[in-house]
Order: sequence, then structure tokens, then C-alpha cells
Amino acid sequence: MPDDDITIRRATADDSKRLTRLVRASKAYRGDYAAMVAGYQVGGSYIEHHLVFVAVDASDRVLGFYALLVDAAELDLAFVADSAQGLGIGRLLMRHMTGQARDAGLHAVRVVSHPPAEEFYLRTGAVRTGTVPPTAHIHWDRPELRYDVA
Repeated sequence: MPDDDITIRRATADDSKRLTRLVRASKAYRGDYAAMVAGYQVGGSYIEHHLVFVAVDASDRVLGFYALLVDAAELDLAFVADSAQGLGIGRLLMRHMTGQARDAGLHAVRVVSHPPAEEFYLRTGAVRTGTVPPTAHIHWDRPELRYDVA
């Protein structure tokens, strides 16, 4: 899919249902990982209060999105639709995210990764900084990474 067929735009509260569906349908969160997205909602107020950007094709089909928490200097969410995996959408979103972080005056962005996504983050310029231990409903270690954006 050529880059010129893809638009990355600021998400709006009207995108909430589509982004929520994308998260809940992700094949990366099957099996043991299903608990992480069960009942998860990307709410309208969340979208309005954070830097949430969505990648869409020419027909406005959601291909992926990310959410950057500027105050925490952290990438909170990043998803690419299963049908759009391998098309470079994630790479485009991470390039966009690092630009937004830089524009916001950040020097680095922290990522606590879903374990199967670690390689993606490394391929797109993040560096591994550690491991986050299990918490209440997450029963496995998660890789901690950082994008340097300054």
C-alpha cells in the first residue's frame, strides 16, 4: 500500500468505536494475552485529552492508531489492524509519533511493550531499557523500551 494512499490524522471522539474494535479484535491479544484487551475501550474523552492519531486509507478505513501521553512521555497505545500488518503502517505511525513527541518538546518516549511487539519497536528505532514486572491483571514481564526523539 503506497504511503500516498494513507492519511494520518488526529483522532476524534467519533473514532472511539472503531479504535476500540481494532484493539479488541487484535490477533496479538489472543490466548494468554486476551485479558489485556477484554472489555477495553478507547473512549472519546481519552481521545480528546491525549495525542491520538489514526492512519486511514482513501476510503477512511482505520489501518492503525497510536496514543502519546505527553505529560508522561509515554506511548500508551499502538495498534495496526490485522489486515494491514506488514504494509508499513506501524512504521509510518511510529515516525509520526516521534515527530509529535519532538514537537511537544520531549527528548524521549517510553514504551512498555506487549511482549510479541518488542521486535517491531526495536525495528522502528526504539532501544530496550529494561523489563516491567507483572502487575494485578498482567501476569507476565513486559519489555520496556525508549525512543530517543530529541
